[in-house]
Amino acid sequence: MFDDDPDAPPAAQTGSAGHRGRLRARLLAGGIDALGDHEIIELLLMGAIPRRDVKPLARSLLQRFGSLAAVLNADPRALQHHPGMGEASAAALRIVAIAARRQAREQVRASPVLSSWQALIDYLTIDMAHLTVERVRILYLDTRNMLILDDHVGDGSLDEAAIHPREVIRRALDIGAAALILVHNHPSGSPEPSRADIQITHRIAEAGRLLGITVHDHVIVARGGHVSLRAKGLI
Repeated sequence: MFDDDPDAPPAAQTGSAGHRGRLRARLLAGGIDALGDHEIIELLLMGAIPRRDVKPLARSLLQRFGSLAAVLNADPRALQHHPGMGEASAAALRIVAIAARRQAREQVRASPVLSSWQALIDYLTIDMAHLTVERVRILYLDTRNMLILDDHVGDGSLDEAAIHPREVIRRALDIGAAALILVHNHPSGSPEPSRADIQITHRIAEAGRLLGITVHDHVIVARGGHVSLRAKGLI
């Protein structure tokens, strides 16, 4: 693993300085499609690997992980162990995913969740769609439907062994929440709900009704899109 080759000639002598300058100029002058996926990865790697042609490395990362989003959301250890990569180059890629998550989270927190639904879906997709394990979260809302807690309940299949309806509602009462949204992801790539997904949603919704806590929705996200159980008429 390495981030730079100490024996490599300066970029100006290899001709890569001109290529890097052209990429930067296209990025600053163009829109979202100004650069190809491999060129975006190239630009991100340039700061960590200043004296090496990183185009082959960018292409090999895309080939291994399958897409730009998959590269940026890859496990840092997997990135560091990819040939030609190291800690600095892995961090240069990882910081983009972290920044995107924080920006999306800030947008969700800025407005009532139900009136800024697309911002919520964007946040959940950025944060969970590419996970390789199933993750369960509860979004607790106040009486204005503002997010007061994004609770990572755990990883694993969504069933009563992983999430207990009474515990979910008790947590809502403890923090003064008036409503909640269930969220989890499907690593398989399909967001279609399973029977277990529907059953646990009904149990939590029933427990909430008894104590005045509203379950607004259950959102499932995956690489293939997202599903709202309320939109499908399942709540």
